[in-house]
Amino acid sequence: MSQLSTRHLLGIKDITAEDIQLIFETADNFKEVLNRPIKKVPSLRDITIANIFFENSTRTRLSFELAEKRLSADVINFSSSNSSVKKGETLIDTVNNILSMKVDMVVMRHSSPGAPHFLSRNISANIVNAGDGTHEHPTQALLDAFSIREKLGDVAGKKVAIIGDILHSRVALSNIFCLQKLGAEVMVCGPITLIPKHIASLGVKVEHDVEKALQWCDVANILRIQLERQQIKYFPSLREYSLYFGVNRKMLDKLNKEIVIMHPGPINRGVELNSDVADSEHSIILQQVENGVAVRMAVLYLLAGSK
Repeated sequence: MSQLSTRHLLGIKDITAEDIQLIFETADNFKEVLNRPIKKVPSLRDITIANIFFENSTRTRLSFELAEKRLSADVINFSSSNSSVKKGETLIDTVNNILSMKVDMVVMRHSSPGAPHFLSRNISANIVNAGDGTHEHPTQALLDAFSIREKLGDVAGKKVAIIGDILHSRVALSNIFCLQKLGAEVMVCGPITLIPKHIASLGVKVEHDVEKALQWCDVANILRIQLERQQIKYFPSLREYSLYFGVNRKMLDKLNKEIVIMHPGPINRGVELNSDVADSEHSIILQQVENGVAVRMAVLYLLAGSK
């Protein structure tokens, strides 16, 4: 297999295990490129990519922009905060105006679930979903699974616990789909109020005791509390959340095994994760950031060839 089964990356739910393996193999090659003295290849020098972000982002936006520039693509950056969207322009009009400048691919983050899917049905450019509301964040799931593969040799057969604010996380859903397609077992863990009611129907284990989750897993992917998405109080205070659901070094020292610690960022240090864990030898958080560029290079390169 040398081509993706789809011309968009809208969500992990929409791609196959073979697609994921192809992305990983392509990312392996690009990771070698990123470790050379000259980190640039001319693979997309005839392609123009628009980064259209309707929500704030640091890591994802910088990672995509760097991936695009490493591939020699022409890059347009769009932010809704200083655009005509503020004057009432619709999403379709905004994107069509950008596409009229001969843009080939759109990387989009939007607060509304399904926005990239809607766009893919109405424009001709390739779409990459960089996060749509609380729905999916496919490239984050891909780089997370790629990082597990790099650290442990394979994803199949591994036990991965996703700990934290599952209810408001697009990372959690994409990770569940991705890990299951690659043969991993998945558990979600957090307060009852932050676990979706019917999530067990996705084939995941549900746990509310963090220490039990850590004892069960090979990998703990710890998510932040997304206060900006919470309209009501889901727990009494951040201090209480940290006391019952935060991961600290004492917990890791009590385990009878070594586990891998991950976090998609940004970290709320002292809330879901203490610094002595985030900066420990168990952590591959910075490797996730590094792998994000290679994985996004792979996605962009493969989609560019799927026209």
